[in-house]
Amino acid sequence: MDNASIVIGIVIVALVIRRQLRTRPVHGKGGVALLGFLGLMGVLAFTFGVASVVKEHPLGGLTIALLAVCFLVAAGFGVVRARTVEVWRAPGGELLRKGTPVTTALWLVSLAVHIGLDKWIDHSTGTGLLGASTVYLYLAVTLTVQDVLVRRRAASVA
Repeated sequence: MDNASIVIGIVIVALVIRRQLRTRPVHGKGGVALLGFLGLMGVLAFTFGVASVVKEHPLGGLTIALLAVCFLVAAGFGVVRARTVEVWRAPGGELLRKGTPVTTALWLVSLAVHIGLDKWIDHSTGTGLLGASTVYLYLAVTLTVQDVLVRRRAASVA
């Protein structure tokens, strides 16, 4: 993973953390647009990354396993972070959410784990192209899981 990819990942995560630390509606529309953007960018970048690597040699079993682990880790962090988001009903009846300092800490740990997995993926392929291509898809997976679980929790708030 090159330095530019690390910087881009850090900037994206910083913006996501900033957004999650604000009080906002549980059922806002901005989250869907962000998830759609990240998902589209993730599929495009990942497809390009895989295509670039397989030009040199086929993906090995270790690389495929590491990619699966990468996205399972993303989902796992989404599950854990969802539990740290405060959800409540405002006096007007609107459901609100806000991340906590623990949510922020988990984002930072998630970013560090992802960077480590990216480096391992790149080492397993012998190139520096595939690991960095997973950042958008990783974010799309982790945010989608977190959002779904926060919305599910919000549905049970009295």
